[in-house]
Amino acid sequence: MSAALVVTGILALLLLRVPIAFAILGPTLVYMVATDHSTGLSLRTAAQEIDSFPLLAVPLFILLGVVANHTGIADRIFSFAQALLGRVRGSMGYVNIGVSVGFSWMSGSALADVAGMGKLMVPAMTARGYPRRFALGLTAASSLISPVMPPSIPAIVYASVAAVSTAALFAAAVVPAFLIAAGLALSVFLWSLRRPDQRGERAEPGEIRSSFVRVLGPLGAPLVLFGGILSGLFTPTEAAAVGTAYVVFLGLCYRRLSLPALGRIVVDTATTAASIAIVLAASGLLGWVLAREQVPQSIAEALMGVTDNPVVFLILVNLCLILIGTVLEPVAALVITVPVLLPIAVEFGVDPVHFGVITIVNLMIGLLTPPLGGVLFVLGSSTRTPMSEVFRGTAPFLLPLLCVLTLLTLAPDLVLFLPEYLGL
Repeated sequence: MSAALVVTGILALLLLRVPIAFAILGPTLVYMVATDHSTGLSLRTAAQEIDSFPLLAVPLFILLGVVANHTGIADRIFSFAQALLGRVRGSMGYVNIGVSVGFSWMSGSALADVAGMGKLMVPAMTARGYPRRFALGLTAASSLISPVMPPSIPAIVYASVAAVSTAALFAAAVVPAFLIAAGLALSVFLWSLRRPDQRGERAEPGEIRSSFVRVLGPLGAPLVLFGGILSGLFTPTEAAAVGTAYVVFLGLCYRRLSLPALGRIVVDTATTAASIAIVLAASGLLGWVLAREQVPQSIAEALMGVTDNPVVFLILVNLCLILIGTVLEPVAALVITVPVLLPIAVEFGVDPVHFGVITIVNLMIGLLTPPLGGVLFVLGSSTRTPMSEVFRGTAPFLLPLLCVLTLLTLAPDLVLFLPEYLGL
């Protein structure tokens, strides 16, 4: 009953548009006072949630993505992809996906990706005769590659909360990220069959060579990041620092960084990192309350009373997480749901790494759905488009994303074979 009141209070505050961290903190602190627990215990519990070495990678990867946005790296990837695919029918759709894949190795955040890609891709596609809704929907959907492909900020948070290897989770997410890209590419292919007019101009060999040379620097970022992690040369946290230094070096070489720009970059990074930290701290206290009230055990007993089939369990979890993702920011949703659902998943024999990838993909799909789809708001703001128009464009692309999610749910080997092959 106490846990139900806490959750009800949180939902009520969220409906009143109270910021997520404070919506969680208010009812949980009231619970602590009502059950005669000290304020000191509350502070220690919240602080312990963010006192984690792996979580140091979060602000560093945020910094890496912000610097990459400011240094024109996405523009270079765009130019190369356009030169390479220009003659293909529906080429700008494939370019959109390719730029998102390339930028995902440096971003780790869907919101950072769509903020940059929206200003770049939507005008470029509409100028070439692509329907605006199609451009909006594809840009929104392809932005989900960033938080799935390593370096993924949600993966770092999940690894910290679930106490699993960040490197293993990074490796496990590579194939799902490429599957999302493939699913979206198939959608573009089917769409382009009805649009024979959407064919670009063939690039000259010299143009392809010059654009390739310009993109060599950005292509080195994933080699630095994941070559170091997978070789054991440094941890994911250390990789974040090395990758950030590398991208800053590129920005200086391209003469796209100045002291005022660095100031704005640091402020943007600190603001985003602080908002994530306070949500993590608040959610850690909520996790303590739910554990004390034995909520995970109660849910586990209820689910096991419904089914003993792990596939059915995962389907139920998918439905639950997609609904949660529509109203909660992914980091908050991760730290609230993982402590509850992961022990149950283990009881059903689900691998924690497989469960982590499924959880992340579910919550990312929630970013594309009203009422609080973060990607929709950012894309609408950056392109000055009404939310209703953005969602109408995005809705058709939910189908390939859901198909990929179903495939990952039913075929865990797609997720687990790479970390197992690498011995992670």
